Amino acid sequence: MTRHSKNCTAGTVYTYHERQRDTKSSGYGSKSARFGKDSIKNFDCCCLTLQPCRNPIVTPEGFLYDKEAILEFIIQQKKQIARKLKEYGKQINKANEELHELAKAELETKKQKLISHVEAPSDKNASGKDDKSICNMNNGKGKELPSFWVPALTPAAAPTKVEKPDEKVRCPMSGRPIKLKDFIDVKFTPINDRDSKTALISKEARYVCAVTNDVLGNSVPCAVLKTSGSVVTMECVEKLIKKDMLDPINGKKMTDKDILPLQRGSSGYSASGHTLEGKKYGPSVMA
Repeated sequence: MTRHSKNCTAGTVYTYHERQRDTKSSGYGSKSARFGKDSIKNFDCCCLTLQPCRNPIVTPEGFLYDKEAILEFIIQQKKQIARKLKEYGKQINKANEELHELAKAELETKKQKLISHVEAPSDKNASGKDDKSICNMNNGKGKELPSFWVPALTPAAAPTKVEKPDEKVRCPMSGRPIKLKDFIDVKFTPINDRDSKTALISKEARYVCAVTNDVLGNSVPCAVLKTSGSVVTMECVEKLIKKDMLDPINGKKMTDKDILPLQRGSSGYSASGHTLEGKKYGPSVMA
């Protein structure tokens, strides 16, 4: 009966199709979906603006940015770090002042105790009788309780403690420290399709490999040559470049560190890298 379970309603077996249908209608269980190509950033788009780069530069980890966007990001991060450092400095100065005041008050208390022991004060007044008045201003209590209507012992909330900020500007994708000198200029080779009317941004296939002229895309792994900044396919790297370890564009010698695999995808709205599946975990029903 399970072979035609989708159309059978009299079977004694709770089939997989029926279980999935009931789970979907009840709202229980985990749900998964596959994202389309519109949810994934193109390989030649900036990781910040998600738009095609006008002046592309790449990090040593292979993340592509538009030069203007990443410079603006670095400037904003430095301003934010400077503001946090200023707040942290004010907090440290205030804490030092409080410690100084506490030490001064403790020293003054010790002096008063020493003076009171030396003078041996008496609780009797000028008439020789004990002063047992209930007034709060007698016997030096005026300084302890300056105003009886002011709640001197009311608890106060402590100010929010500011942690010491990280002074390094970090990559928004990898989280590693970045510097402007570490970026590498990227040179894409435009496709030669003899279509001068259509803008380059409107084309689906915009660039090709600088060596083999293969069309580049999200489904084609590619790399940036650090010596020339050209973009080539990983197939070209494995079959041609790694044989002699020479840059085919300018003939310079290369090492493995000069080959930077270009990261694909990595859109914050769907998934990281080239992962096309999303999963949402929900409550499960115990049998």
